Amino acid sequence: MTGGNHPQRVILAGGGHAHLAVLADWAAHVLPGTERILVTRERHLAYSGMLPGWMAGRYRAEELLIDLAPLAEAAGARLVLDDVVGLDAAARHLRLASGEALSFDLLSLATGGTIATEGFAALGARLLPVRPVERFMAGWQAFCAAGPGQVVAVVGGGAAGVELALAAARRGHHVHLIAPAAGFMPGHGGWARRLARTALARAGVTIHASMARAVSDGLVLDDGTILPLDLAIVATGSGPPGWLADSGLALDPSGFLLTGADLRSTSQPAIFAAGDIAARADLVLPRAGVHAVKAGPVLAANLRSALTGTPLRAYQPGKRRLALLATGDGRTIALWGQFAAAGRWLSRVKDRIDRGFIARYTRRT
Repeated sequence: MTGGNHPQRVILAGGGHAHLAVLADWAAHVLPGTERILVTRERHLAYSGMLPGWMAGRYRAEELLIDLAPLAEAAGARLVLDDVVGLDAAARHLRLASGEALSFDLLSLATGGTIATEGFAALGARLLPVRPVERFMAGWQAFCAAGPGQVVAVVGGGAAGVELALAAARRGHHVHLIAPAAGFMPGHGGWARRLARTALARAGVTIHASMARAVSDGLVLDDGTILPLDLAIVATGSGPPGWLADSGLALDPSGFLLTGADLRSTSQPAIFAAGDIAARADLVLPRAGVHAVKAGPVLAANLRSALTGTPLRAYQPGKRRLALLATGDGRTIALWGQFAAAGRWLSRVKDRIDRGFIARYTRRT
């Protein structure tokens, strides 16, 4: 470990979007005096921006999967395919599902968040949380093998829930979108919500302004209606992984890891975090994949600075962010602050952006 001629061990825990930039930085510029490890549950990262397009049948799975093995190899990092199940921040030990414990000098967390499904357990095999993404993809593929015409409920009215509902409708299923009125496209303006509702109506998606709880017969809505279904996709927002609670790290009231603007833990200087596992102590950031992507280069620079003792940078998100919401019918809705527009030409823009992102992290052999 640290001291003498021993290299400092730097661990990237999680194959999240933010760590792509770190691996690219290590591949481009040697990180001397370090032992580098990437721990991730899956060898492939599914790019979230193209997931609804894959659901709708527009993309093949291989078009949105980024192989982390060649990226780790180019970065000089050992790839460990395992799941994080525990962390002792004070002792600097990361515990894996296999029982292995890895010590570290510097740790970066980008393991993503979780989806709370406790209230939907009565659905059994009809329950499909949108995370972990690799399990969601396998479950959706198996479900679609039975053919179209099935009843799908999407629980969650954020932009992700809307995209998933539209994608499911595109595959020929009868789709219901369930979200309380205040939970439909939160954080977006009235015009954006109108465009989303128009797209959902065009696709034949039924919107229920309601909460939902599960029983063996389906989902119970606020008015007592029982909605029978063949599949429930839960996309209700991200929660923190359970093991954070016992990590000894400072957490926000919801249990997410607290960081400063420099993406460093507010309580443990040897630990950084980005993406859905983290919460900023200085501002409220919506849980959107764009922030993990944009924070990646800052995270890469700050890990390097932490090793050399040079000043850290701050990740300062823009006041407005561009969001492109695929409607599943060849159109796309663009959201920029309170501005919103829709059209087929925006789908071409989105496709170029998405394919460009994949190409950036796909190593050609």
